[in-house]
Amino acid sequence: MFQRGIRGLAILLGTAMCHFGVAAANHGADAASGISETAVGRRTEEGTMPAAPETKAAAGSAVTIPTAGTESERSGPAKGNRLPGKPDIPKSKADETGPGQTAAGQNPRRGKTIPAKQPGIAASFLLGDSLSERPRTMHRIGAEFRPEHIFTINPFLQGENLAQLPVDLSLSAHLKYAFGFRPGSHADKIYGGVYQGIGAAYYDFANPRELGNPVAVYLFQGARIARITSRLSLDYEWNFGLSFGWKPYDREQNSRNIMMGSKVNALLNVNFFLRWMLTRELDLTVGPTLTHFSNGNTQLPNAGLNSAGLQAGLTYNFGRKRAEIPERSPAPPFRRHVSYDVVLFGSWCSKGVEVGGDYYASPDTYPVVGLNLSALYNFGYKFRAGISLDGVYDGSANVYVPDHIIGTGMEFVRPSIDRQLALGLSARAEFVMPYFTIGLGLGANMLHKGGDLKAFYQILALKIGITHSSFLHIGYSLRDFHMPNFLMLGVGYRFNNKYPRHY
Repeated sequence: MFQRGIRGLAILLGTAMCHFGVAAANHGADAASGISETAVGRRTEEGTMPAAPETKAAAGSAVTIPTAGTESERSGPAKGNRLPGKPDIPKSKADETGPGQTAAGQNPRRGKTIPAKQPGIAASFLLGDSLSERPRTMHRIGAEFRPEHIFTINPFLQGENLAQLPVDLSLSAHLKYAFGFRPGSHADKIYGGVYQGIGAAYYDFANPRELGNPVAVYLFQGARIARITSRLSLDYEWNFGLSFGWKPYDREQNSRNIMMGSKVNALLNVNFFLRWMLTRELDLTVGPTLTHFSNGNTQLPNAGLNSAGLQAGLTYNFGRKRAEIPERSPAPPFRRHVSYDVVLFGSWCSKGVEVGGDYYASPDTYPVVGLNLSALYNFGYKFRAGISLDGVYDGSANVYVPDHIIGTGMEFVRPSIDRQLALGLSARAEFVMPYFTIGLGLGANMLHKGGDLKAFYQILALKIGITHSSFLHIGYSLRDFHMPNFLMLGVGYRFNNKYPRHY
């Protein structure tokens, strides 16, 4: 059952990575295809393309439709030529506009002047990139080194292991690829130079026999928090993925490792760092980093591994024109509205049952199925908040061990289904960025039969966009801020989604 749960998470992450590969390829194709209107106009002036009798003017200018007139009136003398025996006659501004043309605001004798329609701010925002500035992406590759201190919060990490030494140091090397939006584009201005991509890492905990040397593959996204100087900024970045190659707990082969119970564990990481543009292509990044590994309560033990330290890295930017961080500019107005999210999720979880003050791990895994109905007010491009109605069937809820004789085997019994159903209400807040939305929820079950379901729960969720309104949902639920509940792997759809399409 655990393997099926991990396979589900791996499928969701694989789908998301494929989605980003397609997105990057499409952006690259947009950047390479098409001929700009300026180039077409230049070739027309040079005579390589015949000019149409009626032409469109740029925004804010006038368009003239020639009307009937005599041949001499339409042609007139060539500019700069002198008539035989006649001195040069100064031309008025109206004459200098050329045959068949008029200056804006004039009422000429021949031709009709039609003022061009000036586009509004919203139209420029929605159509500017797609018409005159086709969307382009900037690509980058990077390498990082992260030394971190491991918090020794359980006996295994404190030294109760084969080496009889504390496990308190984590070293990791990372290779990353990312793409961002063209500097100066609407998405780049709104989201502060946001970028996203895929990374891979190798971890060393100095205890390969009992912990292994895991390899991680993850999605990541980062953006600018503040511009300090023209070359220095404060940025953030999060990583989320899977790590493979752990040496899990085994009663016979690895009994001292009471920390990790699975070969595959989720990776969560957040970084805050200074980005210094060394050259036009090269950036240096330095700052603090926080990391968490766990299996999402899919298999026991699940104490997890937490660490904090520093990250230092170099990033090479392809095609960047200059080493300068743009100043913050106002974004076009955002149309505030209420949207409605429907999320259906499922997963598997393990259960530790309290007996006489001690917890004993059940050998079974239990199914979880849930539904979230959320009403969220979109305050702006980056933030939405509201309430959610949360229904769940938790197959591990209220599992118990009946009275038994000490020394005999334990029997783990499931209660009736009504003691495993709950309906809760939660407050939700979401941080919205291109492709990804990070959500937080705080709630309590309102309808339930008590026991494990009488709880205050917390939710951390990542929504990965598939289409404009559909998304993958990867979340995790806690109880009372420290007790693990279950993973939330599913899909969702957003109704009344009026969020602008600008990337």
